[in-house]
Amino acid sequence: MTSSDQILPPSGLAHFPISYFAVARGVMGLALALHAAGLTWASAAITLLGAALLAGLFTALALKAKRFPAALKAEWNHPVRLAFFPATNISLLLLATVMQQGAPGLATLIWWIGALAQAVLTLVVVSAWISHRAFGAGQLSPAWFIPAVGNVVAPLAGAPLGFMELSWYFFAVGMMFWLVLLTLVFNRLIFHDPLPEKLRPTLVILIAPPAVAFSAWLGLNGGELDAVGRVLYNAGLFFTALVTLQLPALLRQPFGLPLWALSFPAAAMTSASFRFAALSGSALHLWLAYGLLLALIALIIRLSLQTIRAQRAGEICRPE
Repeated sequence: MTSSDQILPPSGLAHFPISYFAVARGVMGLALALHAAGLTWASAAITLLGAALLAGLFTALALKAKRFPAALKAEWNHPVRLAFFPATNISLLLLATVMQQGAPGLATLIWWIGALAQAVLTLVVVSAWISHRAFGAGQLSPAWFIPAVGNVVAPLAGAPLGFMELSWYFFAVGMMFWLVLLTLVFNRLIFHDPLPEKLRPTLVILIAPPAVAFSAWLGLNGGELDAVGRVLYNAGLFFTALVTLQLPALLRQPFGLPLWALSFPAAAMTSASFRFAALSGSALHLWLAYGLLLALIALIIRLSLQTIRAQRAGEICRPE
């Protein structure tokens, strides 16, 4: 049995999509949410699990690049899957964030790798967006937020680790593209055909930019809850309420690993709610934070069980 067979089922490395890094983002997001809730022991355990998972995903991606470079190139040239490539370095930036207090030296190294990759991939992806290729409105989805979200993730660890100017750069780029893409995505959602079923889980990504930006802003702003922070948090709260109305239909969909896209935005909003409650002294927001945490844990357990069942049934990494 080869190393690739140990990592993925017989359906093949060629069908290992870059979007599967959503699993690692969800696990890292849960670790951050548990830490925000004060459950540091649970956060540490989930961090170790997430690090092992991330190592496996990067190994699978490296093997795919080596053995099936044409398949990886096809993903890069795909108008939808292109936006998922920065998910790899977002996972690294999240790992650095959860490790910054316990292992600041290692977290700094991981942050530099993730930040450099984020800077390069943002330029490359945006360059691809504005190149000679033509995109139709039907190819636009909330997944296009991923490069923007990646930029606002960088300050979560960058600011506490002392990289303030670089963190401001990433925050500025992320916020600029969030506002631009928010307009484009809502135009597509309102005035064009509904999202295909496989892309409907990406609606939850609407929550992530303001929720992550709120936590990043606190780090850049010295931890003070000001007007900007309140605007960002409440924008995330609105998108959470909006997506909650769509959640029953999303959870009725046939399971696929892309459904893990539901997890990280929920985790980001949970972490933001705990921080908002602590800074504002609002008991209502604290209860909301605990409610979101319970929902997040239930979601992660459900997705994990579904993933195990799909793995046993050989339904992971199949041709789409």
